[in-house]
Amino acid sequence: MSAEFLWYIPNQVTPGHRGDTVVADHNSLDTLAEQANSLEELGWKGALIGTGWGRPDTVTVATALAARTETFEPLIAARPGYWRPAHFASALATLDHLSGGRVRINIVSGKDDLAAYGEAEEEQAARYGRTEEFIRLVRRLWTEENVTHHGPHYRVDDSTVLPRIAARADRPHPRFYFGGASAAAERVSAAVADVQLFWGEPLADVAERIERLRTLIATRGRELPPLEFGLRVTTVVRDTTEQAWADAEARVAEMAKGRGVDSSSRRPTAVGQQRLHDLAARGDVLDDNLYTAPGRVGGGGAGTTWLVGSAPEVARSLRKYQDLGITHFVLSDTPYLREIHRQGEQLLPLLR
Repeated sequence: MSAEFLWYIPNQVTPGHRGDTVVADHNSLDTLAEQANSLEELGWKGALIGTGWGRPDTVTVATALAARTETFEPLIAARPGYWRPAHFASALATLDHLSGGRVRINIVSGKDDLAAYGEAEEEQAARYGRTEEFIRLVRRLWTEENVTHHGPHYRVDDSTVLPRIAARADRPHPRFYFGGASAAAERVSAAVADVQLFWGEPLADVAERIERLRTLIATRGRELPPLEFGLRVTTVVRDTTEQAWADAEARVAEMAKGRGVDSSSRRPTAVGQQRLHDLAARGDVLDDNLYTAPGRVGGGGAGTTWLVGSAPEVARSLRKYQDLGITHFVLSDTPYLREIHRQGEQLLPLLR
């Protein structure tokens, strides 16, 4: 199966994200555009742009980067609640039109500072119910005209989004990526997502989740093309195995020093993050080179587990995920610009 490889653009107000070394103008348009242009030149498909209250607006950043590139595809993280469906459908349809069909979307349902933008925090079932309704309604607004919808969370009357999404050979509209490991999240993916994103779990765990999702689809009345699968993971690539592990272990030691204590007793609230947190109890290194120690000292999200090694070793590990059915990869390491080049030159050619 062919695969697509994307990177990650930090989109942070505060410098030093995950150890990035750029401080001056770290989130200026020139700095972010240099990353996007480097990704484009080296053959990456695009990059995930993170979201959350207190960070630069993701759609605005993606629009600016699309204007400074030619083929770069932003994977735009967005939260229902922050966006109303019709407003979101219009904004993304406009960007898709202006960029020539380069928009991808990562819907995020995790908790955020909802009160800061006028929303109320909801229990998990209501939160994922809202997410499913959001995706269904946005997809209708992109593919139908004069849409009327009265649901538990949203309503529109006689709504037609302009400009219309231009259907392309490989996609009728921008793809919806979606994560989450809870049963509620998996029900959303099975019904309405285009791509289910996993974090860096061991191969057997990912295989189990893929099988469970494929079984779940049959119960959800899915009317879409088959669900695709993706992996979001940190990749620590160096010229040699020894250098990669030395750098990874030194970074974990520095993280531990910054925390002051082992953080293994601090259990995350999100199911997916808890799954990664619990991996450390099974060993510091799982499979061939999945490093779990960062999760014990404060790593979170894609920083919880790392694939560590030389370019051939990391490529071999990624191909094993591909053999399970993973076709979308979102990789990263810091310093971001240096690693865009290193992994674009050493890792990507081995994966094509």
